[in-house]
Amino acid sequence: MKKDITTLSKDEIKDFCDKNGIRSYVSSQVYSWLWNKSCTSFSEMSNVSIKDRSIFEKEFLINNIQDDYEEISSDGTVKTKFKLHDGNFVEGVLIPKDKRMTACISSQVGCSLSCSFCATGTLGLTRNLTASEIYRQVVYISRKSMEVYNLPLTNIVYMGMGEPLLNYKNVLRSIHYITSEEGLNMSYKRVTLSTSGISKMIRRLAEDNVKVNLALSLHAASEELRKEIMPIGKSNTLEEIRDSLKYYFSKTRKKVTYEYVLLRDVNDSVEDAHNLYNYTKHLSSKVNIIEYNPVEGLGFEKSSFEKTEKFINYLLKKGVNVSLRRSRGKDINAACGQLANKN
Repeated sequence: MKKDITTLSKDEIKDFCDKNGIRSYVSSQVYSWLWNKSCTSFSEMSNVSIKDRSIFEKEFLINNIQDDYEEISSDGTVKTKFKLHDGNFVEGVLIPKDKRMTACISSQVGCSLSCSFCATGTLGLTRNLTASEIYRQVVYISRKSMEVYNLPLTNIVYMGMGEPLLNYKNVLRSIHYITSEEGLNMSYKRVTLSTSGISKMIRRLAEDNVKVNLALSLHAASEELRKEIMPIGKSNTLEEIRDSLKYYFSKTRKKVTYEYVLLRDVNDSVEDAHNLYNYTKHLSSKVNIIEYNPVEGLGFEKSSFEKTEKFINYLLKKGVNVSLRRSRGKDINAACGQLANKN
């Protein structure tokens, strides 16, 4: 059975060349075709000899992702359902705002965390995505950005399906391929990784000196409420998460963003805002308040305009760096919390 060559490191490709009588420099050429030129077949590798290509083709294949279905929202957001080589599906989103083009990408097929307000959480976890499957979402959405808007991709957020820190190795490899000069050469500053709060993995991010931006999906700043709406809170307490974020900041000196979706009569009171202020005040950070996007069958609603305004005004008076993130693509189920493959 052939192996997907995208799972090999550059050194492993070189070892294969050495063992098969292929000149060493060919490994760099193949690697460049995979990650800089994003090729999907060996036949595209025009500067590699036909003989060498045939040796690779006998042992390897290049798994790709395919666009299976696409929708465009009334606000210009583009959602794509990608079919993977094994028949599974994930979704990715292009979010346009002025000249800012953001790709929201998935890291897992489904999700194991079962957050009570999130559509993806109803699916359970099927498997992790490979680094290549994550990377190729970016390649596809980048091309879609040029095709639809004639603008290059400016930002990438790991906020699609799945918990990135539970697919740590592949997520970090994908970041390398996206940001390295040998890959897509995008700036680390343009990449944001969002986590529901796996404290030991946040510490590992700090120790590995991962340079991307970090966002915490907080959504409740009281222990009991967070456990109720986010089961991950039972194994990762707010105190543990805060300690890991302090450690992350001490190592990287990078601000953390707190993501907080407002759920009507659940976490949107002034008392909830006070709890949020108390939790975030110990660390240089910013807070993104997110409008909730209804998901059929989950029983949650968007907070009222009045309560949203009171919530944000309380934080502003406390000096919190806070902004309201408006929903994009909710009419095609492409907004935050709505991604879910229904096949």
